[in-house]
Amino acid sequence: MINIGSPPAAITSVGSAFPDASYTQAEVGALLGLDNRVARRLLAAPHIRTRRLFLPPADPVTGRAPEESPAELHAKFRRGALEIGGRAIANALKTAALTPSDVGFLLCVTSTGFLVPGLSSLFSRELGFRPDLVRADLVGMGCNAGLNGLNPLAQWVRHHPEKVAVLVCCEINSAMYVRDGTARTGIVNSLFGDGAAAAVITAESAGGPYVLDFESHCLPDRWDAMRFDWDENAGKWSFFLDRDIPYVIGSNLVVPVTRLLERHGLRPESISHWVLHTGGGAVIDSARQSLGLSEHDVRHTRSVLRDFGNISSGSFLVSLERLLDEGSARPGEHGVMITMGPGAQIETALIEFGAPRKGSR
Repeated sequence: MINIGSPPAAITSVGSAFPDASYTQAEVGALLGLDNRVARRLLAAPHIRTRRLFLPPADPVTGRAPEESPAELHAKFRRGALEIGGRAIANALKTAALTPSDVGFLLCVTSTGFLVPGLSSLFSRELGFRPDLVRADLVGMGCNAGLNGLNPLAQWVRHHPEKVAVLVCCEINSAMYVRDGTARTGIVNSLFGDGAAAAVITAESAGGPYVLDFESHCLPDRWDAMRFDWDENAGKWSFFLDRDIPYVIGSNLVVPVTRLLERHGLRPESISHWVLHTGGGAVIDSARQSLGLSEHDVRHTRSVLRDFGNISSGSFLVSLERLLDEGSARPGEHGVMITMGPGAQIETALIEFGAPRKGSR
């Protein structure tokens, strides 16, 4: 548990950004040629209506987006990450009335591309961060990684209460699509969208939630349930999702949530706000059942999935952004944020909403 004698870290603001092009599920299916039965069923499901994606224009003859080579996909990741990641950072800083020169620590999260130097270096150059910026890149942890990134930033801000940290989760999932007509790739291509989200972390807040504690839970016997495999035929990484993983994850959420809340003398019914990763319709349903949540509790998680699909590590931040924009959270109310992903890993965080403190930004 975080040292209660240290100054609290707060999520001062959140900003998100997406590709300009929005597609219905039917349009994505036609562009990518998702013809297998499983993909068609998923595309017709109501839990996702639109996704924002970086896709090449359709061929006028076939009506399909042309195949992209591994080199083209890598270039798309770099170009797209800089575009929407940069906008997400700018949006979060603007809301907090800050500029890149105010930031002391930048941590970038992604699992959809690999760069050396990493995204943090490119953002530092492109956005004008200060030369003494502390940088870190968290690569390859998957959909749970946003809270893995928030944890060290919260600790750093507690030890440097006069400084500002920024977390950015930037995922270009369309740079990882494999198009081979199988159910495996059809599931992935019908679910994931492109998106970025950033959060400004400070020791003070203008009403944003204070980060009180974290709790992790790993299911090592299910380490291979969500993974990248190298597809030799395609010359690309191919993502695999076990069909049972939504229910495995959902049934185990209660373990870390219970540990987290009991340390603070809280129970699930004490929690006013729930911010969950938008893993998919089955994931949300399973989480609801496991934790005894109402449909109202997951309204923002549902709406982000509906509008953007699963955008991996940044999904929970977009749900939090919608909660903050709604203005329904009151001082003293608690919230729980939950992410889950490869490992199989569940991450949780306890937050508390508060009134603006003296000297807050």
